[in-house]
Amino acid sequence: MLAIRPKTLPAAVAPVVVGTALALADKMFHLLPAMAAFIGALLLQIGVNVANDYFDYIKGVDTPDRLGPPRVTQSGMISPGGVKAAMIIIFCLALLDGLYLVLVGGWPILAVGLASILSALAYSGGPYPLASHGLGDIFVFIFFGLVAVCGTYYVQALELTLTVFLMALPMGFLITAILVVNNLRDINTDRRTGKYTLAVILGEKGSKIEYLLLIVSAYAVPLICIFSQTVSAWVALTLLSLPLAGGMTRMIFREKGSVLNKALAGSAKLAIIYGLLLSAGLLIPLYLTI
Repeated sequence: MLAIRPKTLPAAVAPVVVGTALALADKMFHLLPAMAAFIGALLLQIGVNVANDYFDYIKGVDTPDRLGPPRVTQSGMISPGGVKAAMIIIFCLALLDGLYLVLVGGWPILAVGLASILSALAYSGGPYPLASHGLGDIFVFIFFGLVAVCGTYYVQALELTLTVFLMALPMGFLITAILVVNNLRDINTDRRTGKYTLAVILGEKGSKIEYLLLIVSAYAVPLICIFSQTVSAWVALTLLSLPLAGGMTRMIFREKGSVLNKALAGSAKLAIIYGLLLSAGLLIPLYLTI
């Protein structure tokens, strides 16, 4: 459970919920592809977490003065070989799940699926780890935001719309915000071990501003879409999560170190609550017309 890091799993669940809500709203919902997308997203998130645990140990990034939750490889709870085996099994399961989605969605899903798995491995592994070169935030935004929402919709509808892409943006912002908290907490230990996350590159102040901009953008996109009549005004339900977003932002600007573990869990909670409110806002107009 420590290696899986359950508190981060809303990052996988929330975008799939939104993608499925969009499919329901467009009367394109299909149960089996939606379930497969949900399982695949969970497996990829778990796979990234386990791979990060393994590769950060191998590369000497994890040290005893780490402020986050214990890493199972570095702490010796599970042998490196055991963690590596678990990583391989998880990605193989994700691949099997993806084969079904390829049968449903064709070559676009094959391309996206392979890119997702390769990027998940390259996040902290390989000769040029994305997370160690300031590219982790972009990876998370693309694959756990845009691809997760758009891919979930596509395997059900077999097409994409502008609205789907626009609704994927706020989820990408919020999921990326979770990573920002994680990297802000570890900024000092990452700097000492040569792991140049975007937080290390931007510094503490820059990372806090990045978090604020991501949160503001997540709430701005639906409002812009409402004013442009791209989506229903019910999407403004997302504003109900603003108190939680404000609390997390204040914590980010005031606290540092291990206290940010609470902000990490809170940011993940924000992502799932926001995703549920956004989904409700997309679906309510459908049921009002029945």
